[in-house]
Amino acid sequence: MGNDLWGHRHPPPTGADTVLVGRWEPAGIADLTRARRRLAADLQHAAGADGGAVERLLLVFEEIGSNALRHGGAPVDITVCSFGNYWLLEVGDTDVSTPPTPAVDRDAADGGLGLYLVGQICGAHGWYVDGTRKVAWARIDYTRAEAPPEVTASLPRPSLARSGSASAP
Repeated sequence: MGNDLWGHRHPPPTGADTVLVGRWEPAGIADLTRARRRLAADLQHAAGADGGAVERLLLVFEEIGSNALRHGGAPVDITVCSFGNYWLLEVGDTDVSTPPTPAVDRDAADGGLGLYLVGQICGAHGWYVDGTRKVAWARIDYTRAEAPPEVTASLPRPSLARSGSASAP
């Protein structure tokens, strides 16, 4: 199921319009939070970006970054680049043997649903191995409010059995 949601694929190709927004190497969750706040400040007046797009980028930054810190191998690095109409977030770590794997049959109250969330709000996402680094990536469109329907329709749904809610159809 992990490959359905987090396929082994490379990000969109870069072009001449690529702009480095920032690069971070958080050693822990507190560093990640400080980096997210810095990114938020830097993007406060991002030209052409919808406010909701900035919020999605910040959420994805925190979700994928915290997954790498908790489940990947140190050191973790995070890069955000800007393109014509989207940001590309890439998060690298040294655990090349463990792909990003969404929680399966876990109650939402137990956490672990970040990869599902990323799948819902990004235009595209995936992961690949580059030498000794595993890189999880996500494309966050500047103006799109959510992932295209063909992406969200294929996403597996988390188990909500213990919380008393029914799984979404």
